Amino acid sequence: MVDGVPGTLRAWDAPAPVWVEPVAAWVDLHGDWSGRAVVTTERRTADGVARALLDLPDDAPVGDDDLRDAFGEVANVVGGNVKSLLPTTGSMGLPQVGATEPAPAGSVVVAHVLLDWGGRALELTVRAAS
Repeated sequence: MVDGVPGTLRAWDAPAPVWVEPVAAWVDLHGDWSGRAVVTTERRTADGVARALLDLPDDAPVGDDDLRDAFGEVANVVGGNVKSLLPTTGSMGLPQVGATEPAPAGSVVVAHVLLDWGGRALELTVRAAS
């Protein structure tokens, strides 16, 4: 989805990263099952994702608006995939982007995976509302 290059996204096989300059994007799901899909990474990686999605050169600066649009779209796609797995219909909120995802009180992590995108970590988390 991001860069169109097969094999650039695979399982992360190193210790879990400690985010230094994190960026998180999330989208809430509403319906019979409510929850949230979250994508977290470093700002440098989020900038790379934005460049790939916007077809910008590798050294192009990424403004905050472009980062929010592109990285929010990644969360939107992840959330849409989660929604498609649910047995009932529901709706999705608009993607949000921030330095950290404010986990809803009482939510429970139901899925978590670390991925490697070209040597950079992406963390996907799905939370169920309580």
